[in-house]
Amino acid sequence: MSLAQQLLQFLVTGVTNGSIYALVALGFVIIYNTTGIINFAQGEFVMLGGLLAVSFHAWGLPMPLVLLASVAVVTVVGCALDRLALRPLRRASVISLIIVTIGASFSLRGAAKLVWGADAFRLPAFSTKSSFFVGGAAVRPQDFWVVGATAVALAAFYLFFRFTVAGKAMRACAINSRAAQLVGINVDRMILLSFALSAALSGLGGVVITPITNAEYSRGTALALKGFCGAIVGGLGSTGGAVLGGLLLGVLEAIGVGFGPEFLHIPSGCRDVFSFGILLLMLFVRPSGLLGRRRREDR
Repeated sequence: MSLAQQLLQFLVTGVTNGSIYALVALGFVIIYNTTGIINFAQGEFVMLGGLLAVSFHAWGLPMPLVLLASVAVVTVVGCALDRLALRPLRRASVISLIIVTIGASFSLRGAAKLVWGADAFRLPAFSTKSSFFVGGAAVRPQDFWVVGATAVALAAFYLFFRFTVAGKAMRACAINSRAAQLVGINVDRMILLSFALSAALSGLGGVVITPITNAEYSRGTALALKGFCGAIVGGLGSTGGAVLGGLLLGVLEAIGVGFGPEFLHIPSGCRDVFSFGILLLMLFVRPSGLLGRRRREDR
């Protein structure tokens, strides 16, 4: 395989992985903009989406219902996290709330291990399993499902935030939650909606990526860290930055893993080195991210 073909192959892999990172990163940004906290249980929503899809498929549900049911259940879990764990502590410090989300992450992971065990589960591809070649690069049909689902979700969110009353209310809370409350916006309801939307995004990502990576209880932590890296790289307060950061991280990670053993003498199994190396570089060079702006604390 020529260098150009290898680069194209890494690009295909990177865009596929980066699409999932972008969904997780966008979930981080939605909650951060509305509440000012980082939800470190975000990756567990991805994990739950994949495991629930495996179970629903085993029960004989058709794939469209598997997708809808999995996303719906994960959305309920996201709402429960806000209602049961965070809302009673709304007046607590940001650090305390972040610690609560870390505890929720451990709890969800432990519950998933009790229910599904420690084994990895497979989910059939949404369409044919046969790969085809484009310019010498192997492309799996499931890659199109991943990228397509991400594109549709992002377009839907753009329309939601741009043209709906609820979306504009969430944007107002992101700009200044106190001012939004003074003009009659129910901030608690917007926070609940932000958790529902971020959970739905991650649940969708978990379902579409499972035919490629399989599902297991411990997968969420790594995806949460990658999504967080993508959000930081793109700009934690920017929705467009989250998408750009996730895609960029996926592509650079794939290229690093592909060429790292040959040119940098870094084993391909150390893929996290590239992700967190990019994160550290961005924090040194541009802490606000590619599309982020300095945020004034007004909460």
